Amino acid sequence: MIDLYRVLPEEMDDLVVKLGHPRYRSGQLLRALYHESPRKMSDLHQIPASLRDALVTAGYTIGSEDEVHRVVSKDGHTTKLLLKFYDKTLIETVLMQYSKSQDRGHPRSTVCVSTQVGCPMGCVFCATGQMGFEKNLQAEKIVSQVLHFARILHQRGEHVTNLVFMGMGEPLANYDEMIRAVRLLTHPRAFGLGQRSITISTVGIIPGIDRLANEDLQVKLAISLHAPNDELRKKLVPTAGPHSVGDLIMAAKRYFKKTGRRVTFEYALIDDINDSTKVASELARVLKGNGAHVNLIPMNPTAGGFQRPARKKVLAFQQILRNGDVNCTVRVEKGVEISAACGQLRTDMIEKIN
Repeated sequence: MIDLYRVLPEEMDDLVVKLGHPRYRSGQLLRALYHESPRKMSDLHQIPASLRDALVTAGYTIGSEDEVHRVVSKDGHTTKLLLKFYDKTLIETVLMQYSKSQDRGHPRSTVCVSTQVGCPMGCVFCATGQMGFEKNLQAEKIVSQVLHFARILHQRGEHVTNLVFMGMGEPLANYDEMIRAVRLLTHPRAFGLGQRSITISTVGIIPGIDRLANEDLQVKLAISLHAPNDELRKKLVPTAGPHSVGDLIMAAKRYFKKTGRRVTFEYALIDDINDSTKVASELARVLKGNGAHVNLIPMNPTAGGFQRPARKKVLAFQQILRNGDVNCTVRVEKGVEISAACGQLRTDMIEKIN
């Protein structure tokens, strides 16, 4: 069976014609899929029954996801879901909302999607990295995470405004499926999200960074650096290469040169590991003049006994970077009390189920 949420609009045009129906039916089908929230093929009332029957006969379906568990932060701004697909795959996805602004009139609503079950990168401070790698997610399962939250937001009179590929898994290790999902979610005839509203995060797959630069997309790139030198980075990211810091900085420069879009370096601050003033000064020297932005992330406590630094240490680290002419911000904390760090909810729930 082939999930209709896998089919690009151009492919849908060809499919509809191949099934003996006029091309304009493709537009009707796409609008129904992405804006009418169908859960099964029989919900596609906007197209003739003959086309629905032809699609089913040809092996097409809608592989809807089920919500297994939901947790919401005390302030109501962060919602984390555990979703189960028809093949029993369990993944998590998060909605983070920020206050309404006068110009928008509605909250900024960012969906954080997973691209893999588990992760092959093995970052020692990450819950997903410690669960190991199970499998890649198909594009349709990535798309379904966004659509699930889109349905929830629609009931509130709100909509998805931003998308980050920062959930379970390494997006660039599942490159083809991730890019197909991006094209489905940004295509004006499909979900229609603006490309500039999307951020793709990587722990540092350099061939993938270079490949992404040539996709003719206006997406943002975030690189998880976490250390200013190779020795420390190797301890935190076991899959890092021998010259990963320098290689990633050069890859970021190539990306900026090709796309004109500034790269963000993400830096998870871990108490007494990579948060000292000495480390901050080294990071400032490494990144000075790079033109990139640094996003400091006080880590959510996860497996391995790692802890977040005190607020005072976070601000001191930030000030050293700023004094070194490095553009830097501290990420607004979201969902600490609901295990919002990627991988935590799935790990917690599997333990309860078992």
